[in-house]
Amino acid sequence: MLNFLVKTLANAGALAVAIWLVGGITLSGDSTAKKAGTLLVVALLFGLVNFVVKPLVKLLTLPLFILTLGLITLVVNALMLMLTSWLADQFDLSFHVDGFWTAVLGGLIVSVVSWALNVALPDGD
Repeated sequence: MLNFLVKTLANAGALAVAIWLVGGITLSGDSTAKKAGTLLVVALLFGLVNFVVKPLVKLLTLPLFILTLGLITLVVNALMLMLTSWLADQFDLSFHVDGFWTAVLGGLIVSVVSWALNVALPDGD
């Protein structure tokens, strides 16, 4: 349970950094508490997308991973961020990613920051 909480908080922190650095990724709300709550829900959605959809997409695009020496990971991460944005819209959450190239930059930032936070934060294992 602690591991799940740490990964969700790392995702929330990474998404917050991406929102702060990339102009095309937005999170809106009436108050700071509402923004924080929305960010946590979006982090849960992002974690769910990465847990369920990403392995399937990686398996289906395995030849592209080999052909591009892993650079297709940037595209897969961007697609996962765009899917999270679409799901957030379906659940009436105020999180939005403007376009593909914004998602590529945001996915890169989320990956690097999430990795750094997962290294720095303790896990429950």
